[in-house]
Amino acid sequence: MDMGMSMLPWLDQPVMLHSNRNPGACAMTAEQCAYKNSYWVFWYQADHRYALPTVAFFLVAIILFTLGHILAGIFAPRMKQASPLSRVLAAFRFLSYKGWRLGGWNTQSLGVFLLGAAGVVFFLAMTLGPRPYYWPNTKEINYGNSPPLATRAGFMALACMPFLILLSAKANPITALTGISHEKLNVWHNWVAWAMFVLALVHTFPFIVYHVWKGDIVEQWSTGGVWVTGVVAIIAQAWLTFMSVPWIRNRYYEFFKATHLFMALVFVIFFFFHCDFRMSSWDYFIATGVLYSLCWLYAQCKTYFEHGIRHKARLVPESEHTLRITIDTRMEWGPGQHVFLRFLTCGVHALTAHPFTICSVPRRDCKNQLVFYVKSRGGLTGRLMALARKNPDIQIPVLIDGPYGGIPAGRVGDFDRNLAIGGGVGAGITLSLIEDFVRYSSVQENKEMKVIVATRDPDMRAWYTQALEDIATRQALEKPVAGLAIHIHETFTEGGEQELSAENIKVQGNTQSIDSKESSPSSTSATEIFNLQVIAGRPDLPAAVHHMADREGVSVGVVVCGPSSMLYDVREAASAVQNSIISTKPGIARELWLHSEKFS
Repeated sequence: MDMGMSMLPWLDQPVMLHSNRNPGACAMTAEQCAYKNSYWVFWYQADHRYALPTVAFFLVAIILFTLGHILAGIFAPRMKQASPLSRVLAAFRFLSYKGWRLGGWNTQSLGVFLLGAAGVVFFLAMTLGPRPYYWPNTKEINYGNSPPLATRAGFMALACMPFLILLSAKANPITALTGISHEKLNVWHNWVAWAMFVLALVHTFPFIVYHVWKGDIVEQWSTGGVWVTGVVAIIAQAWLTFMSVPWIRNRYYEFFKATHLFMALVFVIFFFFHCDFRMSSWDYFIATGVLYSLCWLYAQCKTYFEHGIRHKARLVPESEHTLRITIDTRMEWGPGQHVFLRFLTCGVHALTAHPFTICSVPRRDCKNQLVFYVKSRGGLTGRLMALARKNPDIQIPVLIDGPYGGIPAGRVGDFDRNLAIGGGVGAGITLSLIEDFVRYSSVQENKEMKVIVATRDPDMRAWYTQALEDIATRQALEKPVAGLAIHIHETFTEGGEQELSAENIKVQGNTQSIDSKESSPSSTSATEIFNLQVIAGRPDLPAAVHHMADREGVSVGVVVCGPSSMLYDVREAASAVQNSIISTKPGIARELWLHSEKFS
């Protein structure tokens, strides 16, 4: 046996970048040769017939969203007055916001489903449209050993790989072109993974059917490296796909994160060997490697060269379930943005970075402070809370990657009326919006902001009020901020779970505010400056959204961060307002823009 063959049993020898495309002379009849070499089934051009159109499909989608992003910036000034353009914009926003709730799960938006349906139609047409699915082989006539159905599905699955990997990167060119943040692209990472997995199954089973018919499937498994590498690759792919199902990933997130990258590496390596440089198959691995390496290197450069390795994270337990993390830095960021933090003294967690939404805003030409309010769960956050309780105000080394996502620059300041909604620890994002609003309150005339925070944590009011006091100190606020109102809804009082503390509270109907005469000076200052009120019970979020949009000709910006039920209520109200704008209903805002965050 050839020494090279024994050393690399999974690759044909000699190893090349591309295999030979010459089919050789056809020994069958002219009619049979024409059938075998016809456009849709000719094996030696299958990558051009199926992989390249798949790449084109993804590129067309990216180009369309890029054009939309560019046009939105060009026509933004024309949205200052109600016009046909505003109704067109409302129609696209309706598609983006409209969704459904099934049990305790929010569906994706109508627009996402429509784009996903376009992908389903494309893949079904390309897979099931061309005929035949199997060669009409007999014991005497052999058209080929690769069923056409398996060939086309395999090359389409291969073409999905660069986009699948690219959509998983935090810093990626798709985000740069379309303006869609990486966490919002994650749905497409998941859906492309499912498309690729289904195509891989369609690629696999016809080979099993064919070789069972031929009677040599045991021999193929025993002697063919292509079967071994294919089986390992599809097992790894199945693991990656099913473990990414939201309810599984969320329930076992730490285990998911620890195994996902490893299994992805196993999948790519064995998929690489499985392709065995057939035609242009390895070109897709080269493209994937180059693109992902650039994304990874960009993120690493931001972490080590822009932010450095000297940052320290200060941990302070604010309540039983809420941890405050602060990091002194000179970096800059925008409202609602998040960073990935890698804590270097948390055991195995030091190997991974976790996302946290920033709850502060930077000041120019001075040292800034990143502030995070984190709900203690299991895994990393539980470990951090344990460290903070054991040694309050402890400082641990941390690496920073970001910032990413957030609210597009200037969006909140562009609107006449603003509504910020936070649920649970998602209330942290409202703090950065409040601080951003008060920074420019002196130059923003007739601007309004209402903040609604809902919490089940009895201790949340204390740390939230202290955070407001910190904002007042940083911004040197001495008088009430015009146009700003903050309502804290304490939902733990429902059903008699716990009574509101009578200390420092005065009742005004169903609304309660911190008493300025009996409370501490800091509480009094926060109450008066920010028009802070505490309310028992759940907020009526749809009513709040509609109330903000009930003035004709105004523009409204809404930001929400919280549990899935809260996101659904706000999205439904926002989509209803878009319907009113499209139908030119009197007494309605000219536009309503919604930004939602799924984590904090």
